[in-house]
Amino acid sequence: MARQKPWEVDDELWAVIEPLLPKVERRTRHPGRKRHPDRLVFQGILFVLHTGISWEHLPQELGFGSGMTCWRRLAEWTEADVWPRLHEALLAKLRSADALDFSRAAVDGPHLGIKRGPKTGRSPVDRGRTGSKHHLITDATGIPLAVTLTGGNRNDVTQLIPLLQAVPPVRGKRGRPRRRPDVVLGDRGYDHEKYRRLVRALGVKPLIARRGTEHGSGLGTQRWVVERAFAHLHWFRRLRIRWEIRDDIREAFLTLACAVICWRRLVAVQRRHS
Repeated sequence: MARQKPWEVDDELWAVIEPLLPKVERRTRHPGRKRHPDRLVFQGILFVLHTGISWEHLPQELGFGSGMTCWRRLAEWTEADVWPRLHEALLAKLRSADALDFSRAAVDGPHLGIKRGPKTGRSPVDRGRTGSKHHLITDATGIPLAVTLTGGNRNDVTQLIPLLQAVPPVRGKRGRPRRRPDVVLGDRGYDHEKYRRLVRALGVKPLIARRGTEHGSGLGTQRWVVERAFAHLHWFRRLRIRWEIRDDIREAFLTLACAVICWRRLVAVQRRHS
């Protein structure tokens, strides 16, 4: 049997996605051209995310519709908050399968190149080149819990609290949803007493490397999971360089990529237990 391509959506995943999509009723008078099927368009969006291809170069023979059709549907679903809800739904499934570990979380925010658009800035550590930053928080095993986008001139530590607050309430078990990790780990870029106090005020213990100390703090043995998660994000070629002018479209791609990573982890867990 041929191996499934990464942009192909199986029935199980589509059963999670379809209820989240807004319903569009076709007009009875002057209905115009029939709307291209959502499932095919979604696969077209995934194809662009995986390959990094330009929208106008999306191959018509794949049956996903035109690049403009896929872009418009992406913008429509972004406005309807489909991607955060998809990510939250998959996190709940992971928690239900005992695959989420909230005992600690790790954060990081590398710089990436950009062409133009909002949420950009001149990086103080990359020869002043204009760029953006992806800020990511993962659980103890490297599952992405939340991701944010800022200009390249924003200091990592300023995004520590927004990242913790961006973690959605994760259901999947009886009782109150889980939202905060017990501990958050960060490198020297997050070393600031003000932010340590703010983290503690959220009920989270900060475990952050100190500036001016020798390398070898020991945090690397636990923090490497967030660096691996960034490597997984950059498997999606569209995320390696920011081509999108609109920041909401860029954030949509980021959140969708996190959801895909969660789905793959869930499938791996289910296979181990079967």
